[in-house]
Amino acid sequence: MQASLRRLRKLRCGRNESTERGFETVTTMSSAEPTRRDFIYIATTAAAAVGAAASLVPLLAQMNPDASTIAAGAPIEVDLAPIAEGQAIKVFWRGKPIYIERRTKKEIDDARAVNIATLPDPQSDEARVKAGHDQWLVLIGICTHLGCIPLAHQGDYGGFFCPCHGSQYDTSGRVRRGPAPQNLAVPPYAFLSDTRIRIG
Repeated sequence: MQASLRRLRKLRCGRNESTERGFETVTTMSSAEPTRRDFIYIATTAAAAVGAAASLVPLLAQMNPDASTIAAGAPIEVDLAPIAEGQAIKVFWRGKPIYIERRTKKEIDDARAVNIATLPDPQSDEARVKAGHDQWLVLIGICTHLGCIPLAHQGDYGGFFCPCHGSQYDTSGRVRRGPAPQNLAVPPYAFLSDTRIRIG
């Protein structure tokens, strides 16, 4: 009995000594010195931030209109800078071909020299272009007779020629000869700058 009490006392003393010894050997680090735990915390936070930012890219990209929406009528912007004088380009808006032509001074003068009263669909050249941007002609490239697509810089008037039934338009897109009853239509457009337009 006494032997077991002695053993128990030794164990208790040993625990107390080891416990006290453990408290004596504990040291604290200065908060100014980074530890491995600090590094892991910062690296994990940075990785989470990069992942969150990367997940936003497709989320924002899916908000852009798709090709069918653009074709259905969303406005389009066209850079005019690459178009040389006397050149015409064709773009598409709402599924329709749009001619954008940078007219020469001669083409502008020819269009303005016409007696409007002699035209099948009387309209002045000034009414078909934007003020201050007389060199730019923007038209829907659909013949007003049966909906064919006329060719640019063709025909007797140097404007547009529809090979299907022979309608001819001048350098302002006004009908001059053939079965077409009206001028080529002008789409809604606005200049964003001297070299950029928005159609629609």
